[in-house]
Amino acid sequence: MTTDGRADGAWDVLTDGSRRQILALLAESPLPVGELADRLPISRPAVSQHLKVLKEAGVVVDEERGTRRIYSVDAAALSALKDQLDTFWRRTLTGFTAAASENPANPEDKESPQ
Repeated sequence: MTTDGRADGAWDVLTDGSRRQILALLAESPLPVGELADRLPISRPAVSQHLKVLKEAGVVVDEERGTRRIYSVDAAALSALKDQLDTFWRRTLTGFTAAASENPANPEDKESPQ
């Protein structure tokens, strides 16, 4: 996922609430389109379209089992997204710590008005 530039696309596709719901269901267990549609307030064709987008973004994979396609989460792709979030939070907290160290909020350091 990260080697071909799809990581940023994955964040984009996850802005849609229906796609996040699909991903949450697939994180619990692999499912075919019909079972996903039964659990969501959207039509089967809409679920198929969302799955297509998620698959193109690299966060979902599918496998043929007989006449059905079973969809599941791509664990490596989600791990890459988690790594990006971890990096973001680490940098943010480091920046906050540095800023707080430079400007301590100590009321005793302030001169009292006379």
